[in-house]
Amino acid sequence: MKGFEYLQKELDAMQKQGIFRNLIELQSEQGSKVMIDGRNVIQLSSNDYLGLTNHPRLKKAALAAIEQFGAGTGSVRTIAGTFTMHNRLEEKLAKFKHTEAALVFQSGFTTNQGVLSAILTDEDVVISDELNHASIIDGIRLTKATRKVYQHVDMESLEQTLKETQEYRKRLIVTDGVFSMDGDIAPLPAIVELAEKYDALVMVDDAHGSGVLGENGRGTVNHFGLDSRVHIQVGTLSKAIGVLGGYVASTRTLIDYLIHKARPFLFSTSHPPAVTMACIEAVDVLLKEPERLDKLWNNTKFLKEGLNILGFNTGHSETPITPVIVGDEGLSRQFSDKLLQNGVFAQGIAFPTVAQGKARIRTIVTAQHSQDELQQALKAFENAGKELGII
Repeated sequence: MKGFEYLQKELDAMQKQGIFRNLIELQSEQGSKVMIDGRNVIQLSSNDYLGLTNHPRLKKAALAAIEQFGAGTGSVRTIAGTFTMHNRLEEKLAKFKHTEAALVFQSGFTTNQGVLSAILTDEDVVISDELNHASIIDGIRLTKATRKVYQHVDMESLEQTLKETQEYRKRLIVTDGVFSMDGDIAPLPAIVELAEKYDALVMVDDAHGSGVLGENGRGTVNHFGLDSRVHIQVGTLSKAIGVLGGYVASTRTLIDYLIHKARPFLFSTSHPPAVTMACIEAVDVLLKEPERLDKLWNNTKFLKEGLNILGFNTGHSETPITPVIVGDEGLSRQFSDKLLQNGVFAQGIAFPTVAQGKARIRTIVTAQHSQDELQQALKAFENAGKELGII
């Protein structure tokens, strides 16, 4: 069928640049090791920080939910798709995040889209960190608000923008809590102080901070002791929580407003029972198994130190996200392929996910990894890095 030649031309160019990727198929459950092409390899690309995707308690809860409530819900939340379990999950999330209320969306991506598009008008301005996640950028595009971007984690740049935008009805500062490609943490205390000084709102997308930072994994806001001082917290249920979905935690007023105005919430079928009950169980695991968080951070320190000793450039990471920055897009693909040959699955990340010339291997350790597995991974990085002339 004709009509897509212009797209094929672009794909051909990606092939020549060495950045075209086929989807890699996993033939096993998620874990510290996964099966790819019949081989067990060490997994360093998963967001399953705490190893909950195959936790026995979550699987048991999901199976029981299917038996009792079926495979799906059959409706959107605002018509006939709100089950008791949906309200229970939201109450549990609000309590966990120390907020008045919470609302679950189909994904973290749609949460950002739903919140931003619903609460901002052409009377407002949204002020965004330049390295914020694509879901924030797309959410901002859906608003009629004026858009301003401040330099990455640069508080002088943020303050200057706040000074220049005082005529708007509302100013909303939006930032990732943990930046997904570099692993650095937003300077939330300074952001909150500036927001309070200039009467602005603060929204934090804590997708990579929830379950990782703070007491029992409550997130970046709790990590900095800023509970009740951040207006909007967005989180995901598909990373450290190990299942699927996103949520916003805030005041009762905001949550009630989003129920009536957030389009992804209004026009999407609610999460199936298995997903919802597994998420509920996951929050209980966070509260009852804090040793998983300790293991995650011990593993993070081990791998990060090992990569630095080998001479790799790991940027400014402060979290389990540790990039190995190589620069060239084609080289990052070759590096990823060499690592897989050496028994490590660690994906190369290139433009447009990161800026041109900033291609990298993004590694993420989990609580499931053993120190022996991480030592094997470091050996694979050493072998591949030397073979390609990176170190």
